Amino acid sequence: MEFETVIGLEIHVELSTDSKMFCSCSAGFGGEPNTKTCPVCLGHPGSLPVPNRRAVNDTILLALALNCDITGCSIFHRKNYFYPDMPKNFQISQYDIPISSGGTLEIDMGEYTRTVGITRVHLEEDTGKSVHVGESGRIHGAEYSLEDFNRAGIPLAEIVSEPDLRTPDEARKFMQLLHSTIRYLEISDCKMEEGSLRCDANISVAVDGSMGTKVEIKNMNSFRAMHRALTYEEQRQRRTIRDGGEVVQETRHWDDARGTTSPLRSKEEAFDYRYFPEPDLVPLEPDEAWVRELREGLPELPGDRVRRFVSEYGLSREIAETLTGERALADYFEDAAGKGQDPVAVAKWIAGDLGALLNDAAVTIQSCPVGTGGLSELVELIDGGVISGKMAKDVLKEAFETGNSPRLIVEEKGLTQIADESELDTLVDEVIEENPGAADDMRDGKEQALKFLMGQVMKKTRGKANPKAASDIIRKRLT
Repeated sequence: MEFETVIGLEIHVELSTDSKMFCSCSAGFGGEPNTKTCPVCLGHPGSLPVPNRRAVNDTILLALALNCDITGCSIFHRKNYFYPDMPKNFQISQYDIPISSGGTLEIDMGEYTRTVGITRVHLEEDTGKSVHVGESGRIHGAEYSLEDFNRAGIPLAEIVSEPDLRTPDEARKFMQLLHSTIRYLEISDCKMEEGSLRCDANISVAVDGSMGTKVEIKNMNSFRAMHRALTYEEQRQRRTIRDGGEVVQETRHWDDARGTTSPLRSKEEAFDYRYFPEPDLVPLEPDEAWVRELREGLPELPGDRVRRFVSEYGLSREIAETLTGERALADYFEDAAGKGQDPVAVAKWIAGDLGALLNDAAVTIQSCPVGTGGLSELVELIDGGVISGKMAKDVLKEAFETGNSPRLIVEEKGLTQIADESELDTLVDEVIEENPGAADDMRDGKEQALKFLMGQVMKKTRGKANPKAASDIIRKRLT
């Protein structure tokens, strides 16, 4: 059998507005349950919704970033279903006339690129949160459930992709690029652990060119979880087909602890929701000048910035993607690289040692104690032969901990590298005299002996000897 995996994604983004989608209740995360509610978001009779202009603005901005066409006149619909977390027993969403449609997002997989179609970006309101009390934390086996409606009514932008993805790796890359794009637009914090970025996946396995049966997967709260869930489901469906079984169209729950999916419910179709136009809301007709202003104000987006970093600064694609994953980090790099030092060296320090220090201290690049001038200074000290790369690691760590400049740290601690040839000549002669066996091995062409002799030189100088200069002198003496 020849299998082909087909994946489409549905992504919900909680927009960072001050108030909810159709009322003035706070949209802030958390708080005591059911304290951020009112008659509108609870669906009390006689209450009327009023759209949040900022939410409309941010949804259009996202749609433009994804190359979508903005609809001149879109309408809201009622999506009817009866879950405990739905205080109104319907969700105000969009159906056949969304605010935008027909976009694309290109992902670079290294050996190839894939253009993923965006079916639509539309606007809706979030549901509440069910808390299932019991050992499993799920509705199955729970002793009872509680409802918190603080989240009900928070504005959501939903992004629906075409089924253009073919592997779990592509799906993860798509989500990572989309995450960065949204963060660049500054319309959501995209914290998956808090539910402000959520993803459901539809996956099917086609056999010998025939269409497969679609299965939806829910409860994936990280990029890693999504990749693991899709990998598991891909293998499960292929195994089922090989064994002569039939894949059932359903919604499945991802259990991250067990690494498996399990049936949750039968998959709904659009007609199950009995969509009909929301009678309490007028159509959305964004002004052309408003849309044009948003389009012109789009920042340079992550994909474009990766390509520019590779061509303009000579960075590898891997490092360019690391630096552009966060807008502030990319800005930090460009500011540091603009101070005259080798941009490749600057990029490696940011992506490597500085990044590790930030992660360990749980500090953002915006609060980094080492400014762009300090990092540029560090690279200058290395290039000038004042300190070695190994010494620079310790200097960077101290600069991060104290906020002092690298040059000041080098001066105060007397860390200046020994590069004077006459001084190194004397030190190398001493090491050769003290280690005749290793010197003979070096004369016999055993390269391993060079490492030992270099180690002895570094020991004598407490790591201050210029490695290249000392190595050249040892080779000159013994080869």
